[in-house]
Order: sequence, then structure tokens, then C-alpha cells
Amino acid sequence: MRWLEQFRSKIKTAEEAVAVIKSGDRVHVHQGCSEPECLVAAMLKRAPELHDVEVVHMATMGTADYSRPEYQGHFRHNAFFIGANVRQAVQQGRADYVPIFLSEIEGLFRSGALPLDVTLIQCAPPDDYGYMSLGAGVDIALTSAQYARHVIVQVNDQAPRTLGDSFLHVGKADAIVETSHPLPEYRKCEVTDLHRAIARHVASLIPDGATLQTGIGGIPDAVLAMLRDRKDLGVHTEMFSDGIIELIQCGAVNNERKTIHPHKVISGFVLGTKPLFDFIHDNPIFEFHPTSYANDPFIISQNDRMVAINSAIELDLTGQVCADSIGTLPFSGIGGQVDFMRGAARSQGGVPIIALPSTAKDGACSRIVPMLKPGAGVVTSRGDVHYIVTEFGIAYLHGKSLRQRAEALIQIAHPKFQEELLRAAREFGYLESRQPTG
Repeated sequence: MRWLEQFRSKIKTAEEAVAVIKSGDRVHVHQGCSEPECLVAAMLKRAPELHDVEVVHMATMGTADYSRPEYQGHFRHNAFFIGANVRQAVQQGRADYVPIFLSEIEGLFRSGALPLDVTLIQCAPPDDYGYMSLGAGVDIALTSAQYARHVIVQVNDQAPRTLGDSFLHVGKADAIVETSHPLPEYRKCEVTDLHRAIARHVASLIPDGATLQTGIGGIPDAVLAMLRDRKDLGVHTEMFSDGIIELIQCGAVNNERKTIHPHKVISGFVLGTKPLFDFIHDNPIFEFHPTSYANDPFIISQNDRMVAINSAIELDLTGQVCADSIGTLPFSGIGGQVDFMRGAARSQGGVPIIALPSTAKDGACSRIVPMLKPGAGVVTSRGDVHYIVTEFGIAYLHGKSLRQRAEALIQIAHPKFQEELLRAAREFGYLESRQPTG
């Protein structure tokens, strides 16, 4: 039980633990529902004495007060994925954004391109062997603990104990702060009739025995609700939410026909509510891995019938997909979209899908556009795109010419914008101009 002696010797208050943070340090924060809120709050209290501390992470569920104007000069956030809590700061230039595939973030830590001084992570209490589970998110946190100079662990007895490559030994921690509080939750979006209309088309592309990757939001939730009659589905995803619970309980997801990691749901993290945290706790069907593994396109592609379902902000008539910005304004991030689109494309029988409503702003503008807004980020290139789905149908673009792409996308655009798109396609030369009649 030497680990227990180590554990007790490292226990500190949150204020004592974060005293190691110095001006100019780069601090990583465990993301999503695993955010160590007590440690972040203690770090913020030190703002008056700290300067130029860089705070890096993917999306978190907390308040991210360090990105507020009053903390300028003390903290500066650098986002690997832009959450709603830091979006304004990034768009106003008070915070930074790194466009990067999720599968490649950990490589920045390993290579020293982005060295970490301190990592703040949350774990469940240690087991009988001194191993602490990273709970609701292994993501990039496990690798951060392997490469940061100082590892501070918030041990929360309300964090789920998840299995897989998800454990950090007590010996790796420099300081341990014991807490007990509910995890921050990600509440489900309302599923609308529009989401269901899109989901019906998406579901038609998903066969029995498929392995799924889905994200969060109304469309993924609607798709999952339409798969209860499927057989032998599997899951290999960067993350999942509450919608997966019912598919497992009804037997639609059993992972029996997966060709890599059969019998297991593979994921990097979860975003959800307490019922989901309770469901994944010590549940052997779930196997959590670092994002560099879960999102590796080579690993993903080894799943036969891999179905990747992702979204977009807008796409042009050639199939270029913008998913991380609105024009020049950063909005979210590259995330795992390209990792899974490419993995599914190389899977035997794989189905890479971009699913989106045909319009935005309550129908005022089309999401299928003649050209992307100036400065818009192309996340999925037109060479990577395969299936595009709106509420009006499915367009298959892979291997198709610019003319064929424009024709297919116009057919699934909202009818009130189709004539405008036709005119643009002719003007750009994607479609033949109408000849004047004699």
C-alpha cells in the first residue's frame, strides 16, 4: 500500500496546489465535463500576482472567466476547440485559436512544439492499486499528464470510474486536491422536426453491423433515436452523449460485428448529464482512449462499415465544407471531423456524412452557397467529401465533376434558394449557360 502513503503525502488545498503556477507558464485544463473547477477557481484567485499565463484546452463546460476582459495581461486562453464560453474572447482577439485535427493535438505536447508547464486534471479516487481513472474524459488529458512539468489532480469522488487506457497512477501526480461535487453537465439540445427530417435520410445510409461516430446536437440525437431497429451496431467515436444509453439498453448497439475492438464502445470522452456519468461508471462495455488513438484515421478505418456523421456551417457548390468559422470569425474548431471523414472513407463499406439544415437564421439564408464567405475555413476539402445530407435529401459527391456536384447540391438545397444557386453555377461555369432561343 505504498501508493496510499504517496497519495496522502500529496494532498493539498486547491490554493496550495496551484501555487506552482508562475507568470509566463502554459497551463492545460482538462476539458468538457471533466473540468477541474476547483483548481481553475483557485488559479483565478491568483490573477493579481500572475502575468502572461497561457491557458490551453479543448471545449470546457465551466465559465472560463480567465478569458474575460478584466483578466487581460494575467491570462490568455489558447483554444484547440472553441467552446461557447470563450467564443467572444476569441472573436474579439483576447484569446487565440489553433486550427488543428484533434488527433494531432497530443503530438504538440510530445514533440515539445507546445510544452506544458502545468496540467490541471480531474480524476476519480484511486483503486486498490493506486490508479486514478480520468473519468468522463481521457481525451488529451492523459498525455498532458505524461509531458507536463507539474501535474495537479483534482480527485472528485463523484467522477465516474471509466475503463480502458484511462488511468493515471498516484505516483505521477505532484499535488492532489480532494473534492466532492457534481460534474458540469452538457444538456441535450431540443430535437425538432427539422432534425428528424435530416435524420431520416442519414439513418437510411446506416446498415446493420455499422460502426458509428456521432457528435452532439439535435441531428445526432435524432439519428440515434431512429436506429433502435438496427442490429449489431458498434460505436467508435471521439465522444458521445446520453443518446447512446437507449441504443445499448435496447440491444441495437452491442459491438458484436466490429472489426477492431469488438464488444467495446471506443471513445475519448463524453459530454452529457449525470445519468450518462452513472451509466459509464465501471461499465466494461466502454473503453476510453486518448484522442490521438480514438481519432487516428488509420485506427478508425479498420472498422468495416464505419459511418461518420458530422455537421457544417456552410458548404459551397463544389463541396468545400466550412465547419469552424463564420467568414473570418472563428466559431468552433476543426475537431474530429476530418479524422473521422477520412477514416470512414478508407473503411470497407464506410459512409462519411456531412449533415446540416438547408438554411440558417430561421430560413433567411442558404447553407449551401455559391462560394464560402471570405475568410471562411475549409475544414473538409471537396476531395474528402462524400455524402451531404439536408432535410431535402442526399447528395453523393465523391468522384463527381464540378457540374455533377453543383447539380446534386442544388437538388437538396431549400427550394427558395435553388434558382439563385442555379444562376451562380452557370455564372461560374459549373453548369452550361442557357442559350438564347431564336
